[in-house]
Amino acid sequence: MAKITKETYMKEVLVFQTSVTTHQRVNQVKPVLDNLMHSGEKWNFDLEDCDHILRVEAIRIQAPAIIQSLNKAGFICRELED
Repeated sequence: MAKITKETYMKEVLVFQTSVTTHQRVNQVKPVLDNLMHSGEKWNFDLEDCDHILRVEAIRIQAPAIIQSLNKAGFICRELED
């Protein structure tokens, strides 16, 4: 039987368009995003991009959970397709 480690799981990169436009707004959503993340998952914003991109390196978290959490915090968030 193969040993399962956290490296066994494939990371998926999720990309979202958001209404988070400033570092102050990033600080507002930081606790929300940090609360969603599991070990090994990361997130970051590209505020320079016209779509104010949120990138999430996910192992277990799903896009709808991120969208719902940001919407609940008062921000627009929609997943961008490849």
